[in-house]
Amino acid sequence: MRILIATVTAGGGHLAAAAALDQAWRTLRPGDVVERVDLVKFFSRLHRRVHAEGYLKLVERAPELWGMIFAKTDDPAVARRLNRIQQLFPSRSRGRFARFVKGFRPDVVLCTHYAPVEALGELRQQQKAKPPFVASVVTDFEAHALWMDAGVDMYFVAAEETKARLVARGAAAASVVATGIPIALKFSTKPDTRAVRKSLGLRDDLPVLLVLSGGFGMGPVGKILRELDRVAREFQTLVVCGRNEELRRQLAAEDRKHPTRVLGFATNMHELMAVADLIITKPGGLTSSEALALGKPLFILDPIPGQEAANSDFLLERGAAAKVNRVEDLPFRAEQLLGSKKLREMAKAAKALGRLHAASEICQEVVRRVAG
Repeated sequence: MRILIATVTAGGGHLAAAAALDQAWRTLRPGDVVERVDLVKFFSRLHRRVHAEGYLKLVERAPELWGMIFAKTDDPAVARRLNRIQQLFPSRSRGRFARFVKGFRPDVVLCTHYAPVEALGELRQQQKAKPPFVASVVTDFEAHALWMDAGVDMYFVAAEETKARLVARGAAAASVVATGIPIALKFSTKPDTRAVRKSLGLRDDLPVLLVLSGGFGMGPVGKILRELDRVAREFQTLVVCGRNEELRRQLAAEDRKHPTRVLGFATNMHELMAVADLIITKPGGLTSSEALALGKPLFILDPIPGQEAANSDFLLERGAAAKVNRVEDLPFRAEQLLGSKKLREMAKAAKALGRLHAASEICQEVVRRVAG
């Protein structure tokens, strides 16, 4: 079979999910032709820049506006009427993508972003040949209306609650499968935590707080570290600054009360999470799923309105996370949690929610539907 995995650079989660599916499919069926494509490659140079910078600036400087847009478009009828994707993915870009799909001739298209979902639906209406099997792989715990399209054959979602939302909105129950969000196979391994601690210069006798800034190094990481210095209890901190080299240099040059190791972009996140007792992070779908797979509790700080707020609600309701809305509240809550029974209960809840093999399950189900 010929497999196309389509995504869009919009935060690291969509790309990570695409990479996980790529790895899982090649493992399952090594003889198939698999190609991964980022739709941004079809954008003009100007539109690529607007797209790359626009979302980040919007959520950083006007999160309430992003939350309003998210809420207003989270209705299937409204989403169809406004056709927001047309603005995200202009006609020339759509034409380039359509020509690429026709040239590649996929049997299956796995979408880890909603942009290719709508574009493929439009292409299906125009195409006379047999269309490919299209799967919408939702990368958050709540499925926004933009993930839905008449041209989708299967939906793969994070949880049964996510499935219930899609079914309530008109999706056929048989076409929605709660597999979890696809994560890399390395999260199903068990790193030697003592060896990882040694390689990072961490002590064995102190708990570890892992502070994540996301792939783009966003968020008030410096302020988080300053507030953590107010915690009396002893602990040590790992900080991941992503691709923000300026932030990494700045934080590495500052003195801390608690032992702190500052890292840049990390390719061993499974190891960093494995040695953590608590992960302080924004609640992105992929990051949260990786932490849950390892049974690690999350501490959520000021989630942006929209998908982060929805993910936060999901994790809080199930007891796998704690949350504060202001950085200055962090010291008191961290002091309460470290070494507590509550933290152990959160870890247990996280482990119960973890879906280690979501990527493999998605690939297996698609093969069953297509070849069965």
